[in-house]
Amino acid sequence: MSQAASVWLVLVAAIVAANLPFMNERLFAVGPRRPQKPFGWRLVELVVFAMITWGLGVGLESSIGQRATQGWEFYAAGACLFITLASPGFVWRYLRRRTHDEVAGGEVP
Repeated sequence: MSQAASVWLVLVAAIVAANLPFMNERLFAVGPRRPQKPFGWRLVELVVFAMITWGLGVGLESSIGQRATQGWEFYAAGACLFITLASPGFVWRYLRRRTHDEVAGGEVP
């Protein structure tokens, strides 16, 4: 896989992984469906998905060549970037205006 393709793969995986906790009610997207997943679970999922994405990036970097050493600044910037990528899902889950049926738990056509 080329270096450019690896970068795009990690970026797309990060965007999907950052928004996944806010887009469904299942634990880690495969667990049992819950009526309303608490915010704490969403944060735990966000951290776990960030680590999985980081692992994907490390694996792809190792397959391309020698892995570069990183300082704490790299991880702090990566965490901030991952949180920024999660903002569309957060806005969709918590800040959008909901209809009365959605709040009551009914089906919306």
